Amino acid sequence: MTFYDITKTNIPTADPNNSAFNILTREVKSRGIELDVSGEILPGLNVIAAYGYNNAFVTSDNLTPVGNRFANAPRHTASLWTTYQFQTGDLKGLGLGLGIYYVGDRSGDLANTYVIPSYLRFDSSIFYRRENWRVQVNFRNLFNTEYYLGSPNSDRLGVIPGAPFSIVGTLSV
Repeated sequence: MTFYDITKTNIPTADPNNSAFNILTREVKSRGIELDVSGEILPGLNVIAAYGYNNAFVTSDNLTPVGNRFANAPRHTASLWTTYQFQTGDLKGLGLGLGIYYVGDRSGDLANTYVIPSYLRFDSSIFYRRENWRVQVNFRNLFNTEYYLGSPNSDRLGVIPGAPFSIVGTLSV
C-alpha cells in the first residue's frame, strides 16, 4: 500500500502578455493511495489485484482556475488478473489467464471543458510453459470495447483511441 502527496511546480503555461511564449507559473498537486495484492490462492492459481485513487488538481496557475482536475488523470483505476496453470497430468504446464481493467473518467483538458469517459476492458491469455521456455497468446480487449487513452495537448480532436481487439503471440526462452 502506498500513500502519496506530490506537488509539481514550475510547469510551463501560456504567457498572458504574449501567446508565443510560456512562463513557469503552474503548480499541480496529486494526492492518493495505491493498493496491490497478489498471491497464489491454490497451487497454480495466481491472482493480482490493484486499486488506485488519485486526486490530481491545479493549485496555482495564471490562466486555469485553482481546483480544476488535472487533465488525463482518472480518480479511480482498478485491475484484476488471474491465471491458472495445470500442475499435473497431461495438461501440466498449460495455463489460462483472465484480466479486467478499469479506468475512471478524467478531464480532457485543464479547463475541464470535456470528459474522457471511463472504460472497462477484458483481456485473456493461454500459455504453455516447459522448463525454461514459454509460448503464449494474449487476447487483448476481448469484447472490442471502444475506449480512449487520453488527450495529449488537451486537444478534443487529438483524443487517442484504445486498441481494438487484438491477438499477440510470444515465444520466450
